[in-house]
Amino acid sequence: MSYLTLFICAFGAATLLPLQSEAVLFSLLLLQPEQAWRLLAIATVGNVLGSCVNWWLGLKIESFKDKKWFPFSPKRLVKAQQFYQRYGFYVLLLSWLPIIGDPITLVAGVLKEKFPRFLLLVFWAKFGRYLVIYAVYRFYH
Repeated sequence: MSYLTLFICAFGAATLLPLQSEAVLFSLLLLQPEQAWRLLAIATVGNVLGSCVNWWLGLKIESFKDKKWFPFSPKRLVKAQQFYQRYGFYVLLLSWLPIIGDPITLVAGVLKEKFPRFLLLVFWAKFGRYLVIYAVYRFYH
């Protein structure tokens, strides 16, 4: 496995692709423990960029929502939109969560969330998740 594999998995995991970046990161930590911070950075950047794609799709949703490849069902999108509107932009701190995290980042685009604030909150959420994985790795090794 390589840095590129980690980046692609992290990027894809934040978009419509069914990829697992956590397992790849953990495996690479086992193989290259001296590169831990580089691996965390690559995973975080890839995952944040994938979320940025979701934000952009949200901005353009009207032209994409009827496409077969569009990753979110109308029902899932409405639920995420209600959740986002109820709790505000701080809900982006939950973007690291499976299942609801990706729709939240899409809804941020739909609701025209300011990109700098989006980027800041999503960065900390994604980095935090990978930091927990690193902590688990350190605990067992």
